Amino acid sequence: MTPRPDLDSLTLLVLVGRLGSLTSAAAEVGISQPAASKRLDALERRLGVRLTERSRRGSVLTPAGRVVCGWAQRVLDDVDALVRGAETLRHESGQLTVAASLTIAEYLLPVWLGELRRSMPELRIGLQVTNSARVCAMVRDGSIDLGFIESPQTPTGLRTRSVARDRLVLVVSPEHPWARRNRPIGTVELAATPLVSREVGSGTRETAHQALAGATMVPPLLELGSSAAVRSAVLAGAGPALISELVVVTDLAARALVAVRTDGLALQRDLRAVWRAGTRPVGAAAALLACALKVSAGRGGQ
Repeated sequence: MTPRPDLDSLTLLVLVGRLGSLTSAAAEVGISQPAASKRLDALERRLGVRLTERSRRGSVLTPAGRVVCGWAQRVLDDVDALVRGAETLRHESGQLTVAASLTIAEYLLPVWLGELRRSMPELRIGLQVTNSARVCAMVRDGSIDLGFIESPQTPTGLRTRSVARDRLVLVVSPEHPWARRNRPIGTVELAATPLVSREVGSGTRETAHQALAGATMVPPLLELGSSAAVRSAVLAGAGPALISELVVVTDLAARALVAVRTDGLALQRDLRAVWRAGTRPVGAAAALLACALKVSAGRGGQ
C-alpha cells in the first residue's frame, strides 16, 4: 500500500498550483525554497507520480499533478472542517486551549486568566508554554483556540492583535565592565559582543535580531531555552543579555542587575494574540482576548 502523504506536502502542492511558483509557495508556508523542493520530491516519490514541471519561469502542475492537486484540496477542506468541528465541541463543552510564549505565560497570562475565571468560573483551561514559533504552528494546525506571541514578525496565515507592550533591556551583572560604563552601547559594538541568548524561534531573539539588523552578529555566548535561564546566567556573571524588562524589573530595582544604555536600537515590541486567518476568536477565546485588552488598557498598554 502506498504510504499516506502528509498534510504539509499536500498544502505545498496546492499552493504551487495556485501561485505558479515554488518559491512563492515556500514563502507562504514559511519554509525555504530548497526545503519546499525536497518536500515535493518526496511527495512525488511517495505517490510514484510526476506532479510538477519546474523551469526558470516558475513551476506548473503536470496533468497528473492537477488531478492530484484537486484531490489534495478536498482532503485539506475536509481536515479544516474536522478542526472547525472540534473547535465547536470544545466551546460547547466549556473548554479553552491556549498556548503562549514564555515571557507572556509567566508574567502576563496569569492575570488575564484570573480575570477570565471570575466571569467564567466553570471554564476548563488548557495552557501550553513554548516559544513564539511553536505557538504559531499550533494555531495553524488547529490544536489550540488562541495563541500569544512575542515575535515581531507577522506570522503567515494568521491574524494578530496587539494586547500589550514590552521592551528589551540590555542587562549585565554589577561586576561586568559595562555596569560602570557612562556612554551607551551602539549597534555595531553590541552585535560584535557574544550575548546570552534565547533559542532560535523565540520572540525575544527575533526582536533582538531585528534591532541589530544590518550589523554583523557574532554567535551567542550561551543559547538557553527560557528567559528565566537567561536571567540566571546573567546574574551568575556569564555575560550580557537582551531580555524582556518584565523578567528583570525586580532585579534592576534591587541592583542585582544593571541596565546598560543603548544607542540606535529599537527595542520596543508588541505582544500579540494570534489566531487563524479567515476566522475570529469566539466564546471563551474571545473572552480571554477581551480580558487581555482590558488589563493592558488599565496598565496604560504595559
